Amino acid sequence: MHLRYIELFHAVLTTGSLTGAAKQLNISQPAASKALQHAESQLGFALFSRVRGRLQPTQQALSMRDRVEKIIHDMHDLKRLTTNMSQPASYPLRVTCTPTLAQVLLPSAIVLLRRAFPGVTVELATQHSAVMCESLALRETDIGLTLQDTGHQTLRQKVLCRGRVMVIAPPRWWPESDLAQPLPVGALANQPLIGIMVRDALGNQLHGHLAQVEPPPRTMVAVQTYQLAHALVAKGEGLALVDPFTARCGDAMSVQTRPLKPHLDVVLYAMYRPDSPLNPVQKRFLDLVRQLAQRMLTNE
Repeated sequence: MHLRYIELFHAVLTTGSLTGAAKQLNISQPAASKALQHAESQLGFALFSRVRGRLQPTQQALSMRDRVEKIIHDMHDLKRLTTNMSQPASYPLRVTCTPTLAQVLLPSAIVLLRRAFPGVTVELATQHSAVMCESLALRETDIGLTLQDTGHQTLRQKVLCRGRVMVIAPPRWWPESDLAQPLPVGALANQPLIGIMVRDALGNQLHGHLAQVEPPPRTMVAVQTYQLAHALVAKGEGLALVDPFTARCGDAMSVQTRPLKPHLDVVLYAMYRPDSPLNPVQKRFLDLVRQLAQRMLTNE
C-alpha cells in the first residue's frame, strides 16, 4: 500500500468524507476518489462503504486503523525532526525542565545567563521527563533538566548535583531547634501525610520506606505532583516527603523543612543529545544551573 494511499485512508477516517479528505490533503475531490479506488483495487477489498452520506470504514479498514495511525504519527515525528535539523546553528538556547525546577531554579539561571550573553535568545518549556526525552530526541529542545534517571538510550545524561529527600510541614509544626536535625522516617507513624502518587524512582523509594512505618501515616489526600503536595502542606493539611527543590518553593515561611532519615539521594540531571556538542552558551547555562542548585541545597 503506497504511502499516498495510507495518507488518504487516514484522512477519510478522520473526516468521514472524500471531500473533507481532499481538503485536508490539498487535492481535488475527483483525485481523492480516484486514489481511493486505486487503493481498494490494489488491496483487493473495500475500505469504506457509504452510509447516510458518510463513508464508514469496513471491517478490514478497522483492522488496519491502528497500524495506519502509527505510520501517520511516525511521519509527523519525522517531519518535526527534519524541520528542526534544518534550523540554523544560531538557533536560540532551548531548555525544557520539570515544573518544580522551572519555579525555583530556571528563572535565576536565565537572568544570570542573559547578563553574560546579552544578545542570546532563550526558549523555555516545562515537561515531565518522558515527554522531555521525546522533545530532545526530536530536536525541539536542546537541554533538559530533570530529577529522574530516565535511562534513555539515545540521550546523554549528566549529573549536575545531588540533594536529599526533605520532609515539609506547616509553619510552627516543629520547634525551631529541631529544624536542623533529620527526621527519622519512623516519626511519621500515625502522622497526617500528603500521599504522593508519582511513580518515578523517587516515588518508589518513598513508598518503600513508608511501607515499613508502623502504625502507617494517615494519608487522607494523595496528589500526583510534588508542587501540589507543597501547596497543601502550606495550608496545614499535613506533612509531605518531597525533593529538595520543591521544599524550597514559595516563601521561606510557607513551610518548615527537615531532612529525612535515612538519607535518600535526589539527583539533578542535565540531558542533551550526544551528537550535538554543547556550545559556549549551553555550557555556561549548565554551569550556572549547577552553581545555583548547589548553593540552594547547601543554604549558602
